[in-house]
Amino acid sequence: MPHRPTITLTTDFGTNDHYVGAMKGVILDITPDAQIVDISHAVQAFDVLDGALAISQAYSYFPNGTVHVVVVDPGVGTVRRPILASSDGYHFVAPDNGVLSMVYAKEERIHVRHITSDHYFRMPVSQTFHARDIFAPVAAYLAKQVDSHKFGDEIEDFVRFAAPRPKATSDGRIRGVVLKVDRFGNLITNVTPVDVPALFTAKPGAFKIVIGGREITEIRHAYAEGSPGEVFGIVGSMGYLEIAANRGAAAQITGAGKGSEVSILLGEGAAAGKGA
Repeated sequence: MPHRPTITLTTDFGTNDHYVGAMKGVILDITPDAQIVDISHAVQAFDVLDGALAISQAYSYFPNGTVHVVVVDPGVGTVRRPILASSDGYHFVAPDNGVLSMVYAKEERIHVRHITSDHYFRMPVSQTFHARDIFAPVAAYLAKQVDSHKFGDEIEDFVRFAAPRPKATSDGRIRGVVLKVDRFGNLITNVTPVDVPALFTAKPGAFKIVIGGREITEIRHAYAEGSPGEVFGIVGSMGYLEIAANRGAAAQITGAGKGSEVSILLGEGAAAGKGA
């Protein structure tokens, strides 16, 4: 069987409207044999960090040569640039607003181009739907193996941001933040085992995680290890500390959500500390 080109879509469009379908129609009109995969259309609206998390967690599981389209674009129609980023294995088509920042951090070598070759665009270009008129057709032509350099000149001043990192405070705490809440109500923090290795080897009572007014003293290895209603910590598949509950929504139980602070105390601080 001949290899079918793969194009993925990650957007904040949801599925109630025609937007995703229109993008797919444009792609298939140009590259009829394209295999289109939806990574997610449930990125939080206008949330560039949430889009960056979504694509960074999924892109590398696809075959080499996959074209990833990422559209979380609150600046559509403004001076922000459409870009094409190419690594050794993948292409990424997106607005230049930092939504690829976590991809940039993972890839050793990446080249970014400002997409200016408008003969690849669908005309006329809508000022409010670049996903359909610029990103989708560019992705389709890339999937047809049009050389990346034909879409525009390479740039060095592309937008990127550093994801929030945990910080040690003067009172001996490690303070992190909830990056997102998944559909199960798990609170995904920005804390990793590399940031606080002692947390994941400490015995119960030797640490305390405080979030939303709740104090957590257990790290589990599987969600089902928790007792009913118990809130605990676990290293999830994204590689971050999650605050979770067995068959329950930790976000609802703790009253915490995206942006909530997570405070970690270790050793004597855990025994003496109270609250956040």
